[in-house]
Amino acid sequence: MSTARLIAGIPAVNKSLFHAVRFAVGDPAACIDFLQDGKPAHRLFIVRDIEMGRARQHARADAVSCPRDFEPAAGLSGDRETATAQAVAECLRRQHITLVVSDRTLPLIFADHLRQAGIALEYDAGMGVLSRRAKDAQEVEWLQSAQRATEDAMRMACEMVARATADANGVLHHHGERLSAEHLRFMIDVHLLKLGFSNPPSIVACGAQGADCHEHGHGDLRTGQPVIVDIFPRCQKTFYNGDCTRTVVHGDVHPEVTRMHSAVLEAKRAAIAAVRTGVTGEDVHRATLGVIHAHGFASGMPPADAPDTWCGMTHGTGHGIGLDVHEPPLLDFKGPVLVTGDALTVEPGLYGRAHGGVRVEDMVIVGVDGTTNLNSLFEGLSWR
Repeated sequence: MSTARLIAGIPAVNKSLFHAVRFAVGDPAACIDFLQDGKPAHRLFIVRDIEMGRARQHARADAVSCPRDFEPAAGLSGDRETATAQAVAECLRRQHITLVVSDRTLPLIFADHLRQAGIALEYDAGMGVLSRRAKDAQEVEWLQSAQRATEDAMRMACEMVARATADANGVLHHHGERLSAEHLRFMIDVHLLKLGFSNPPSIVACGAQGADCHEHGHGDLRTGQPVIVDIFPRCQKTFYNGDCTRTVVHGDVHPEVTRMHSAVLEAKRAAIAAVRTGVTGEDVHRATLGVIHAHGFASGMPPADAPDTWCGMTHGTGHGIGLDVHEPPLLDFKGPVLVTGDALTVEPGLYGRAHGGVRVEDMVIVGVDGTTNLNSLFEGLSWR
């Protein structure tokens, strides 16, 4: 039986396809690996004709073609996605391929045209997952660059909060105007745009809003209250993401917030120390929780009748990162075995209605003997 592997879709949208060819385009395309003795022997990239020149220069492929090169007897559709699916099926038919193996991202239109051509399709649950997890040197460089830009924006944001002035009601002001979560989020966006990054809405959660770990935050920022700032932008050139969280307090820090922060920092150090090739995501999460519990804090979701004094860690320790902000593996219960090259966020946090939340997050690259930490930013609460 002759076999090929197929990843198809729009590279600018389908991250697995982009990862395979490292070539971004906004039109349908397909990457076909023809196998010999079960291993890839020749890679063909099928892309729109006007993109072929650039693709031949930049795409990771042995050959580049367009749909017209594989026009079936009945002709190609005027719809680009249909035409690409038709060309893929015809290409495989001409090469006498009888079985195609594909991943979780394959559009149904490609599966249907394979079926019409009498070509069997097999789903491989791990295809495009493990290959994206083990970051190569180029990917690590892109992640490092993204994290530098993220830290740059984080430094600006935290220093803006710390250096603001507070009015008689405790509301922060910057250059004479009220400093709100919305305004700071806008400033973060502008800062990152100048660096070539697009940015989903950052988390800027002050005081009690920070008790919900994914509350984006709204309204005035206030003195004496912890502000969680979580920034996760994407580089417009490489498509790789940064992700960093810090917590900042303007003015005096409540002793309980200091206690929460100390526990979070110690938990982060314990988690990073536990990370290495061959341990599981659950192992790392348990290392985090060991510290959290030792400091007298809870974990898991708070019970419905929990008092305002309840404070605990309500999420996993972290997640994989790369072309997506959240991708495998998880650092949580049932988290899988870590592989060399995994890029991970490590982000313990503590949350409670009485004082809000505290979270600190770094990005690390997994190695056989430990990690490379891509962060070097200040971790404290006072940024003046």
